[in-house]
Amino acid sequence: MVNTAKKSIKLGLEVALTNAASLFGDARIGLICNQASVDHQFRHAADLFFEDPDINLTTLFGPQHGIRGDVQDNMVETAHSIDKATGLKIYSLYSETRIPTKEMLAEVDALVFDLQDVGCRIYTFVYTMANCMIACQRSGKKMFVCDRPNPITGKYVEGNILEPGHESFVGQYAIAARHGMTAGELALMFNDDFGIGCELEIIKMEGWNREDWYDETDAPWVLPSPNMPTVDTTGVFPATVVFEGTQVSEGRGTTKPFELVGAPFISASEYAAAMNALDLPGVIFRAAEFLPTFQKHANAGCGGVQLHVTDRETFTPVRTGVVMVKVLHDLYGDKLKWKEPPYEYVYDRNPFDVICGTDKIRRVIESNGSLADLDGVLENGYAEFLQMREKHLLY
Repeated sequence: MVNTAKKSIKLGLEVALTNAASLFGDARIGLICNQASVDHQFRHAADLFFEDPDINLTTLFGPQHGIRGDVQDNMVETAHSIDKATGLKIYSLYSETRIPTKEMLAEVDALVFDLQDVGCRIYTFVYTMANCMIACQRSGKKMFVCDRPNPITGKYVEGNILEPGHESFVGQYAIAARHGMTAGELALMFNDDFGIGCELEIIKMEGWNREDWYDETDAPWVLPSPNMPTVDTTGVFPATVVFEGTQVSEGRGTTKPFELVGAPFISASEYAAAMNALDLPGVIFRAAEFLPTFQKHANAGCGGVQLHVTDRETFTPVRTGVVMVKVLHDLYGDKLKWKEPPYEYVYDRNPFDVICGTDKIRRVIESNGSLADLDGVLENGYAEFLQMREKHLLY
């Protein structure tokens, strides 16, 4: 009989609530959260903090997609508002500012961050965390990070390190594309190695190990953003997120975002055959036809592939994603077009380069370089990052 028992863990949020009086004292708390900020009973962090007599919750802050995660697309700002459940102010950190202002912190003595990351550099929540840390350093306030699992484990590191000059809101610091860290560990790295220097305390999880995939634990899953519906999505996201920098659909507007990739000019069977011929580890590409209901190629028939991960321990998503783009260029040449700026508040750079954290991957693809050439770029800075990362591992 297969053992389907899940490992029991305690989230940083739950540890914080258990120790609220000693952690927070009389401090006025600002909470950075969204719809995935829940405990094991799916109770929302804002409600739990608001109802706790040992916590003086005064202000809420929401990341990209809003505090309830209802804003579908990128580059769609969220307005400041009032939380219906608690009556507290909600300040959007995906608005005219991505960093809390002095006015936003007027009724706050400490910030508490509780957002679910997905284990990939190209995801804005950890940069919202970093920006809140910067605001705390500037204003002399304390920052707490309630840690949550890296859904794709904390043991695998893959991909190139972001290069100087390629910083953005989807890559603020020089880390690997698949970093193999939790938000709490990244906070320590940002604070120490990248010079934020705020007063910082990580509220660790209990029971989670680096080897754990999210679905091997009993942690509650709520989609952290509208196009990250399942744990399976997080597994392919480091691969197919690069298609956000192209005119090829990354599956938004379908029921399988980031698992489906395609465009009207692609022959599904030809693309699938070319990808499967490479025998990439841990994945099979199924020829797929789909019709996005919104975003790229809305209501237009697309040919492409669906990624079926057959062995997630050997699957290398970052390399797989850039190889997928290269194969499309090899097959269709200039029909593969890059997305036009802006992308995530960057107005003067190629969005594909912004996502990759370098222009070298695009240059290899455009010059019909080899897979070995791509691998050379992907390994750039890898060893140095591993050494820096090691100092901050908590689990």
